[in-house]
Amino acid sequence: MSSPLPSDIRNIAIIAHVDHGKTTLVDQLLRQSGAFRENQAIEERAMDSMDLEREKGITIKAKNTSVLWDGRVVNIVDTPGHADFGGEVERVMKMVDGVLLVVDAYEGPQAQTRFVLRKALAEGLTPVVFVNKIDRPNADPRRVHDQVLELFLELDASEEQFGAPFMYGSARDGYAVNSPGDEKKDMHPLFDLIMSAIPAPKAEPGAPFRLLVSNIDWSDYVGRIAIGKVSGGNVRNGDTVWRIGKDGDRERGKVTKIFEYSALATRDSELGVAGNIVGVSGFEDIDIGDTLGATEDTEPLPFVEIDPPTVQMQFCVNDGPFAGREGKRVTSREIRERLFREARTNISLRISDTDTAGVFTVAARGAMQVAVLVEEMRREGFEVLVSRPVVIEKTVEGRRCEPFETLYVEVPDDATGGVMKSLASRRAVVEGMNARAGRTTIEATIPTRGIIGFEFELLNLTSGEGILSHLFKEYAPHAGEIRTRNTGTLVSMERGTAMAYSLDNLETRGRLFIGPGEEVYEGMIVGENPRADDLPVNPTKAKQLTNHRSSGDGKGIQLSPPVRLSLERAIEYIAPDEFVEATPKSLRLRKRVLDGNERKRMAKAAAALAEAVA
Repeated sequence: MSSPLPSDIRNIAIIAHVDHGKTTLVDQLLRQSGAFRENQAIEERAMDSMDLEREKGITIKAKNTSVLWDGRVVNIVDTPGHADFGGEVERVMKMVDGVLLVVDAYEGPQAQTRFVLRKALAEGLTPVVFVNKIDRPNADPRRVHDQVLELFLELDASEEQFGAPFMYGSARDGYAVNSPGDEKKDMHPLFDLIMSAIPAPKAEPGAPFRLLVSNIDWSDYVGRIAIGKVSGGNVRNGDTVWRIGKDGDRERGKVTKIFEYSALATRDSELGVAGNIVGVSGFEDIDIGDTLGATEDTEPLPFVEIDPPTVQMQFCVNDGPFAGREGKRVTSREIRERLFREARTNISLRISDTDTAGVFTVAARGAMQVAVLVEEMRREGFEVLVSRPVVIEKTVEGRRCEPFETLYVEVPDDATGGVMKSLASRRAVVEGMNARAGRTTIEATIPTRGIIGFEFELLNLTSGEGILSHLFKEYAPHAGEIRTRNTGTLVSMERGTAMAYSLDNLETRGRLFIGPGEEVYEGMIVGENPRADDLPVNPTKAKQLTNHRSSGDGKGIQLSPPVRLSLERAIEYIAPDEFVEATPKSLRLRKRVLDGNERKRMAKAAAALAEAVA
């Protein structure tokens, strides 16, 4: 259809908690709409186009697709389900007219479900609920139906929103039904419900052209592409339009290309019609939140309010002895350009310079969001040092306040005691507990500081069976000291190659992070020490050979496999005086100050200052 009317268009975002089946549902909608040939090979989770998304099994960036159903256009936005990427969900709310809320038939509404649904309801969007995975063991769709209605009440839904229609089904098996007992055939009932329940976009074809930029794409051929819903009028290739920035500046430009979405690809179009979601190229400096209009005096369209970041970290130039060995982009200028370029498309990030050359502050929603950025930079050839996350504090009515979050934890019954003890040490206040089918669900209010590193502790306490999600709640008075790491480290005193002989002796001191043959340097963290203090060690010491002792004497050395920390784990593990050194091929933990004698002098000076203040 070359130029559909607004009444023939439906714009819908699919929202849910992580792993409740959003992307799998989009796969089925694409397949059953006839978007693919019968013999076309389609990968699972086709919308997860980034390498990191496929590796982690989660959606990171919001993405658009479009299908034709019964001669009409359905534009679908697949959104992330992890709370750290909530900014991706917030900014698409102005692009759609309804939301398809996907809820797991066993787990029910979770933290991210509340977050995205609250944003959607506040924008006045029309919801449709799809209870997914009704075929999984212990699924209870009726109970989940009631929980979703309770959630609507909690979030102050209007009468129309509270009366949202429900459907049940399995995205994996490709069927949707009006009631769990109905015959299971295909997704056609869900398509029909979207067409009947979701309103057509409020767009005026006869009005002057206006478009709110809700997403940014990039093409090697045409540069930056502004993506958004045409809220009035039409736009053609070659038209002269104006860019109205968020700060009020205005720039004249020419539309060089218009793109429409079709399944997993885009296609060129001569015309962008009112109500449709399109991509427009022609402005090199366009950003999310800008407005494109037909005239210079076009009123800018309001952009959705984005929740502020709650944690910040430092990105620094790699100044270690191995700097420049693996990466091609190691200068502060290149790192700064890359960070500020990321902030232009990722609106929930805040990048700022510091007083120290080569050090930048990155404020974000959580450690996962920053870890994804660091991983992308590693793959692009960057080397960078990353600090531990610290929360962004505020002064409210003269009191020192910090961010608190609502934490939801689901654990096996026999692990509840250990988890409760850990939560208490992290200053969490338990709000409620519920036991069902051998598992306990805990809801607690916890300082954001207390969540840093808790996920990995939870996995250890529950043998990998614990599930957690969290959601920003409020700023409240500072909770006091929280110690999230009770161990010290083994810090190398020498530069060289780690030897099996010395590592065998070090294993008695703690767990090792390196293996024999790996290069180390002074100040590099090579292991974990069960005591609270750091322990200087020499992992490069070789076996001394004499006339009476040869290299083969004694038993063969049997080392335990070293602990390999993932990037997220490493960022949350390090102490405030440590860095993660991220390069294209390696992840190393190190002290901020590599020289051991300098660290001792700094520790003495800090202790003397504290004593003087006391």
